[in-house]
Amino acid sequence: MAMERIDKLIASQGLYSRSDVKYLVNRKRVAVDGKVITSSSQKADPEKSVITIDGKPLTVKKQLYLMLHKPKGCVSATEDKKQQTVLDLVPQEWRGRELFPAGRLDKDTTGLMILTDDGVLAHNILSPRKHVRKVYRVELDIPVTEEMRQGFAAGVELNDGLCKEAKLVITGERTAEVTLSEGRYHQIKRMFGCYGAKVVELHRLAMGNLYLPEDLPEGHCRELTEEELKLLQQLI
Repeated sequence: MAMERIDKLIASQGLYSRSDVKYLVNRKRVAVDGKVITSSSQKADPEKSVITIDGKPLTVKKQLYLMLHKPKGCVSATEDKKQQTVLDLVPQEWRGRELFPAGRLDKDTTGLMILTDDGVLAHNILSPRKHVRKVYRVELDIPVTEEMRQGFAAGVELNDGLCKEAKLVITGERTAEVTLSEGRYHQIKRMFGCYGAKVVELHRLAMGNLYLPEDLPEGHCRELTEEELKLLQQLI
């Protein structure tokens, strides 16, 4: 991999700004391959060089992939002056990276979201041509019916055209799991609206074969494991 300036390389990990790195270097607190560096413009190999700050190794990650259990009340945006965003839930250690949500959920929808700084992967996930499967848990204000199940399977006609076939599994009197392969604006709410039903609760369970783990609390996020990242990459 190409050599990069040490200030840019360290700053890209989100813990320090470039001016912070310069401060650390001037105080001889940064070393590359065991040698204290004297200039923040010195270059290092992000894959092969061992960078330490105060003797502690820095793990260099080219891209970051976080799994978020989105709660109600926050918006799927990078910034908002009036409302809490999904990025406000990211721990401080990752705040310096240029993260953004790969896709969106409505403000009142909960569940699985991916936050990343990998623009190529995010673009491919969001591409309509990829037909990425997404699974949702739904609660309605009226009973789920066989008519709804059959209608979803045939494709519901909305004002912006016919939806692709969707799988609806009835799980309770007023609950169901819905699997979509497209992502129109408020699609599930609009589809059920065609049957006079209002969606009371909506929760995304999965994207492709990547499922939200039960042990990730609402409002929390963590890095994807290697296995989870492979499942995410399979989507594209």
